[in-house]
Amino acid sequence: MQTSKFSDLRFRSVWLYNALQLIEERVQGLFKKSEMLPNYVTACPSCFQDQGLRLLATKVSIRIPGVCPNCKKVGERKLRLSELQYIEHTFFSWGTYQRPDYGGYPAVVSNEHQKMSVKFSDWLEPDVRLFEKWFGRGFFLYGPRFWMFGHVTPLQDLQDSTKRNSVISRILKEYPVKDVGRETLLYRVRRHPDQPDNQSEYDNPPSHLTGNGRLDTSAFPVLYASTDLEVCIHECRIAAEDDVYVATLSPTRNLKLLDLTEVLVEEGVTEFESLDLAVHMLFLAGAHSYEISRAIAESAHSAGFDGIIFPSYFSLVRTSAMPFQTTYGISHRRIPSQRDVERAKIIPNLALFGRPIRDGVLEVRSLNRVMINAVEYHVHFGPVSYK
Repeated sequence: MQTSKFSDLRFRSVWLYNALQLIEERVQGLFKKSEMLPNYVTACPSCFQDQGLRLLATKVSIRIPGVCPNCKKVGERKLRLSELQYIEHTFFSWGTYQRPDYGGYPAVVSNEHQKMSVKFSDWLEPDVRLFEKWFGRGFFLYGPRFWMFGHVTPLQDLQDSTKRNSVISRILKEYPVKDVGRETLLYRVRRHPDQPDNQSEYDNPPSHLTGNGRLDTSAFPVLYASTDLEVCIHECRIAAEDDVYVATLSPTRNLKLLDLTEVLVEEGVTEFESLDLAVHMLFLAGAHSYEISRAIAESAHSAGFDGIIFPSYFSLVRTSAMPFQTTYGISHRRIPSQRDVERAKIIPNLALFGRPIRDGVLEVRSLNRVMINAVEYHVHFGPVSYK
């Protein structure tokens, strides 16, 4: 399997995306033992007592009628070791994922070198023993490397106002410039505009209404847009009762943008000194990071950029990807073979400085009303108690 095939996975289902990702890791030899596992029927969804595990198992099971070799029940759906490995990773590692101010890490992991040392809820214990039997691995509480929760020198310097400008200068130099031309279509969503057919309604709002976003201030207006309409709708926190409209926009000239969605895979440093991880963590953080991202935007404007391309905060919800993945403590963003996988996890947003519709930098190609007629949630599960 070539890693380039992951570039079109953004809109596939949660389990398929991550299952293929695990397969890719096995192909690259990152799970030493898993590629030797035989792929025969081992269990069925009814084997599990925990309801979350049972629902997840039902979702990824395949149709093989007959008797389950584990619980001996007759049914239509079965699980092979490949599906069970995905369930174990998703439920225990992803299901215990911790999100500090910056970065993230799983609270529970397993490997073949550890004995079972985690106490789970009583109803989950029988299921845990099944995984222990199938894979010979013990669950243990993970002690993350410090970089996983934000101890990255460039990120720490960005939080220090006396050191911030030197890191921003590096960002402007080390991230690529991307030209976005007239053929690019962008979406901008508005809720309850006063005049839906007035094109100026889709420019930046008046100054007294700005300053609440990731990059804008009351003195520094920014127009946010995306090539992904569903991300636009989600970022606007649209509710079913809202009156929603979308403008399809395109540049009137080539725009010079700073691309902060790039993966700087060959930095030649550890995770603790990685500018790539610092910027990645910054844009996946909450409102406490806005002061820093606004300073980057203002510096890019002063350097002559028309705007920046940055990761949507909701990228990982849209692509169903696990953030900040590692193998033996090594970030996948530092592994060249994982570059396309990591890039596919990110949905790019565009931030254009000033008032680009008023100034003729963007033209309105069409205006449409948006009707939300269905909502679907893709969820996975994890344990509540583990110690």
